Amino acid sequence: MLDAAVKDAANLFVRPIARADLPGLLALYQHLNTEDPMLKQQLAESRFTEILAHPGMTIFAAFDGELAVSSVTLVVIPNLTRGGAPYALIENVVTHADYRQRGLAGAVIRRAIESAWEKSCYKVMLLTGSKDPATLRFYANCGFTQDKTGFQVRRPA
Repeated sequence: MLDAAVKDAANLFVRPIARADLPGLLALYQHLNTEDPMLKQQLAESRFTEILAHPGMTIFAAFDGELAVSSVTLVVIPNLTRGGAPYALIENVVTHADYRQRGLAGAVIRRAIESAWEKSCYKVMLLTGSKDPATLRFYANCGFTQDKTGFQVRRPA
């Protein structure tokens, strides 16, 4: 069941983010891109409202009590190919620096993939900018294969 809390190997709970989790999620995101400025509260609340209302978009997080310590964003995208089967994208994989190397990122990724399969997605994609062999091995251990070429274009500053 999508909203059921599941225990991971580190005995922390993985569940979809709720409105009350926004402050903790914002604090956790500081461990993703440390140079990113904190969002202004009004903008953060507006974006979070959009995320919660966006069909097919879920942020899963592992919690140590009330503290979000690892998270991943899953976006399920409707599709007109592959027999109409949707596909999914994983983004913003992050674990709090004090909680790394405990299997938490793997737990939230597995939960996101499970959710994608529940929604009949035919594939789940993930991009990483990391060239670190350990990071690439981690994603391979999560079941991802590096068999496509990814491209991106970013808006000019």
